[in-house]
Amino acid sequence: MAENQNSTRMTRAAAKRKASVTDENPGSKKRVVLGELPNNSNVAAPLIPLQERETQKPKSTLFAAKKQTKNPPLPQTVDFESGSSDPQMCGPFVADICAYLREMEGKLKQRPLHDYIEKVQSDLTPSMRGVLMDWLVEVAEEYKLVSDTLYLTVSYVDRFLSAKPINRQRLQLVGVSAMLIASKYEEISPPKVEDFVYITDNTFTRQDVVSMEADILLALRFELGCPTIKTFLRRFTRVAQEDFNESLLQIECLCCYLSEMSLLDYSCVKFLPSMLAASAVFLARFIIRPKQRPWNQMLEEYTKYKASDLQQPVGIIHDLYLSRRGNSLEAVRNKYKQHKFKCVATMPVSPELPQAFFEDVTIR
Repeated sequence: MAENQNSTRMTRAAAKRKASVTDENPGSKKRVVLGELPNNSNVAAPLIPLQERETQKPKSTLFAAKKQTKNPPLPQTVDFESGSSDPQMCGPFVADICAYLREMEGKLKQRPLHDYIEKVQSDLTPSMRGVLMDWLVEVAEEYKLVSDTLYLTVSYVDRFLSAKPINRQRLQLVGVSAMLIASKYEEISPPKVEDFVYITDNTFTRQDVVSMEADILLALRFELGCPTIKTFLRRFTRVAQEDFNESLLQIECLCCYLSEMSLLDYSCVKFLPSMLAASAVFLARFIIRPKQRPWNQMLEEYTKYKASDLQQPVGIIHDLYLSRRGNSLEAVRNKYKQHKFKCVATMPVSPELPQAFFEDVTIR
């Protein structure tokens, strides 16, 4: 009887030892490291400092992560947006979103009059508008506003001036009030009313800014969400760099520079935002590779513009780049001479645009 009890105890002890060995076996149960979780995972995990996290990762994981950051050439026959793993690209819905934005930008209530200075304003000139826009670029830089805020501001100003005549003394007030509205729409922490009063050197009071804000909102009928050049530029630049080995950041900065230059010129008001974005991409590719045709079948497919459609806006932006237009406006140029924008404002460009580049791409 005693021997049976001792045998039972030994059997139980052996079973416990076997279970403990099984639990400690690293191959039986794998711990999930935060750095190995997929980007779209909803698994909750404790935050680990970056240095500790990198030391915990296997070298193979780090090597794979570095390889994934590269932008390999993309085949022209593949819709890379619909197949993208980046959730912000909205792959399954990108075609519908783009179609909606193109429809929205053409609505009359979203568009300023192309000749509002001649028809509505009696005390303003195109050069005054250009000075205002150039100054607003400085204000956006001063308060570190996102570019979407700047583009919305310009849209609000043009739409308001298309509906309400004002005198030149109040043009600056319209600009800061429109930027106040755009900041509230786009920024996480928008500047306060007092900040915009201060930036005008206290030319206007707090009540002036608040009253003009109300006037602009009423004139726009609270229709504040509208596609801008930046809306389309995000997608177009992604397509534009597809066959380029140059830095994606350089192309993006150059396209942004050309787009902001177009904000200064009154003659660009008549063009749709998508057309100006496509024109900026066209000219940027020409500046980087002056001997290669800047437009191709893929760009035509994604932008819905042929090369011949862009000849006029590209010519205007080209003149702005060469200071043939708006040569006294320096804020945008000085902004993009900075190293953080790859000094794209200093890049040389041919003074002539070859006419052959505006011939439509032949689909074979």
